Amino acid sequence: MMSRTQITLEPEMQRGARRRASELGISLAEYVRRVVARDLGTVQKPVSPAIVFDLGASDGSDIARNKGAMLAEAFASGRKKSRSR
Repeated sequence: MMSRTQITLEPEMQRGARRRASELGISLAEYVRRVVARDLGTVQKPVSPAIVFDLGASDGSDIARNKGAMLAEAFASGRKKSRSR
């Protein structure tokens, strides 16, 4: 869990931090988190890109197996409704 924190930086420091974060391809917030973690000597857990692949895991759902039939049924019911208008 993270806590929201507000900080005040001199304009030149903020521009430099934003520029460096952009060079690294990360947000300013992530840049600040990394700098603080490095200063405190804490080790950040590396984030595995594999977590993205589990976002749609259905855990036994039949949606993936029957998606063709489900889509056909949805389109067919949509056609029936539009014809009755």
